Amino acid sequence: MNDPILAPHWLAIVAPKAAPAVATSTVLILGRIWNANGAEHSVGNAALMVVLAAGSATAGAFASAGRAGDSLIAGTAFAASGGLALAGIAGYADGISLPLLLWALATAVAYGLAARYWRTDRRDHIAHERHTIDRRETHAHVERVEALRAGAQIEVARTGAAYAEQLATALITRAALPGFNPQTLTDAGLPELPATTKHE
Repeated sequence: MNDPILAPHWLAIVAPKAAPAVATSTVLILGRIWNANGAEHSVGNAALMVVLAAGSATAGAFASAGRAGDSLIAGTAFAASGGLALAGIAGYADGISLPLLLWALATAVAYGLAARYWRTDRRDHIAHERHTIDRRETHAHVERVEALRAGAQIEVARTGAAYAEQLATALITRAALPGFNPQTLTDAGLPELPATTKHE
């Protein structure tokens, strides 16, 4: 049976593409709100964000350099480090130009990293679709061949049964005719008919 074709909702298509911009914009907005609530030129808040960003970057470095080399943990840690650095600058700076510049840079880097994973995911998706189509075509071909073979066998059996029935009818009809001699059929190479018993 064919699987139903489901068209994805437009939000499911747009959401992954908008995620990097939404993430960096959220960090920028929260940083500016933090700036308006007293973080501007606060050395303690800036030092806290520097320590958190450095800690996240160190965790990302250890995750990427470890034996397993877990790219997901490393990417998450580096993204957290960049987000904390952006939030710290957006909260500490008194103007909006530097936070906007860093927001644009962070968004570009996020899209650059995401594009690589999108390409890999698309390549895997296309390979999976091709494999599925090849497997379905192979199964369909095998089903067609088996259906043709079964149809041919049924037709041969039907033809043989019809021939046997016609032969039996012809022999019975011939035997009922006057002057029938079974020995003539045997001499002609036809199978010998069973002997008929005469009732006294």
